[in-house]
Amino acid sequence: MTGSTTQSISDFRHEARSWLEANVPKEPSPEDGQPQREYILAWQKRQAQGGWAGIAWPREHGGRGLSVLEQIVWFEEYARAGAPPTLNPSFVMLNHAGPTLIACGSDEQKAYHLPKILNGDVLWCQGFSEPGAGSDLGSLKCRGEVDGDELVINGTKIWSSFADIAEWQELLIRTDPKASTSKALTWLICPMDAPGITVRPIRTMAGPHKYCEVFYDNVRVPLANIVGGLNNGWATANATLSFERGTAALALLI
Repeated sequence: MTGSTTQSISDFRHEARSWLEANVPKEPSPEDGQPQREYILAWQKRQAQGGWAGIAWPREHGGRGLSVLEQIVWFEEYARAGAPPTLNPSFVMLNHAGPTLIACGSDEQKAYHLPKILNGDVLWCQGFSEPGAGSDLGSLKCRGEVDGDELVINGTKIWSSFADIAEWQELLIRTDPKASTSKALTWLICPMDAPGITVRPIRTMAGPHKYCEVFYDNVRVPLANIVGGLNNGWATANATLSFERGTAALALLI
């Protein structure tokens, strides 16, 4: 339950319904770009202020710590209220990056990034797929070479949703070209304003340009931004992907 073992599911449903009816934005979200960014972050801030941010996150990390049943009820009411679609620019930070940091990140990484995610201060994107490595992450060629206390990154990523409006990227790169896949990759927190990063939006037939190509030309990122350990990115990425299919997509099914 939500911290009170005496609260019934019907009481919780009433609480969620009342809050959503009073707070769901009246206007639909813009389709892309800075207007969409501002809309989604404002919605995230409103949820944080109301105590509904990170409903599945543990309380000790700033979330609400809801049970699975309560999460189902929340998203039933979320869909009923016509709230903004959950597959929006906040999806990666709430359902990928945040949970991965909780599971694999350092205390410093958690302390810095988790509050900014929950409070709607930033957006994250994902840098996994490449032109020659989509579902086959073992074929990644985007590389990172250790140089002192930094990684120097060169290569390309594709289908990085909302990379044009994000501050951070969960980036998977090859850091040992000779090792087997499970010992060759590294999961990295990449700042999207780092020198050497170029983002090129991809406009699809559907219209909005949520997808992007990202190019890295001698991009330097501190080793302190590695999550889960150097050359241990395969395990960290598996943790990330284990969070991808969760209750957040329920509102799309109702």
